[in-house]
Amino acid sequence: MIRIAVQSKGRLFEDTMSLLAEAGIKVSTSRRTLLVQSADFPIEVLYLRDDDIPQCVATGVTDLGVVGRNEFEERQESADIIRPLGFSRCRMSLAIPKAVKYTGIGWFEGKKIATSYPNILRRFLHENQITADIHVITGSVEISPGIGLSDAIFDIVSSGSTLVSNNLAEVEVVMQSEALLIGNPHLSSEKRAILDELLFRIEAVKAAENKKYVLMNVPTERIPDIVDVLPGAKSPTIMPLATEGWSSIHTVVEEKSFWDIISRLKELGAQGILVMPIEKMII
Repeated sequence: MIRIAVQSKGRLFEDTMSLLAEAGIKVSTSRRTLLVQSADFPIEVLYLRDDDIPQCVATGVTDLGVVGRNEFEERQESADIIRPLGFSRCRMSLAIPKAVKYTGIGWFEGKKIATSYPNILRRFLHENQITADIHVITGSVEISPGIGLSDAIFDIVSSGSTLVSNNLAEVEVVMQSEALLIGNPHLSSEKRAILDELLFRIEAVKAAENKKYVLMNVPTERIPDIVDVLPGAKSPTIMPLATEGWSSIHTVVEEKSFWDIISRLKELGAQGILVMPIEKMII
């Protein structure tokens, strides 16, 4: 049995539980139970606050954790990054009032900056040889300049709508963040075997993301030209059809790439093009 810490609410919770479900791991999401066990995989999930997860993994309270890179970098705990997960993306940015003219990174010299992430901010300021007063706040950081508590803020930015509603302008992106799978450095061999199986399932799910299975009927004589058009198609499946002179091509393409090449495929004689979603992909 292996234990994984998951944020108890929010977008990271939803994305993590969706990934586990797609990997065939069914877990109750009841908010009344903090520790739940999967019925079909040797894993139990502990629901925690996101800022508690790095420490719980580092100290062995849990074996694994899913946490944003921003929290992992801020807490500076001794845990291993096992795999970036590619969801819950955001950025850590400095923002100032819209009405203020920004003159570059030197603008922050001597200013007061409100944040919930003092360690990341302190490191950034040190790297840029800026001396500023860091004011630590837990809560609504974005209101600080408006009430005279700070000159600027350093916080998470996703869409930027919160900054706009508080008359703030994003001026410096300090780091990009996404969900990470982290692990205790001292897992037993038994737990590492379970982790390997979990990673195998996650890789199969992630490999299928934004990819489509495409089937098309093509004139046999145009196969070389059509294969040249298909992006990344090293060796598509080609099968003869009952109608002489026609074949069927099966391949996997990125969804966005498909729309770029659909007109060219039709020009080369492709017909009956079917595009189907892929749930899992074993590479």
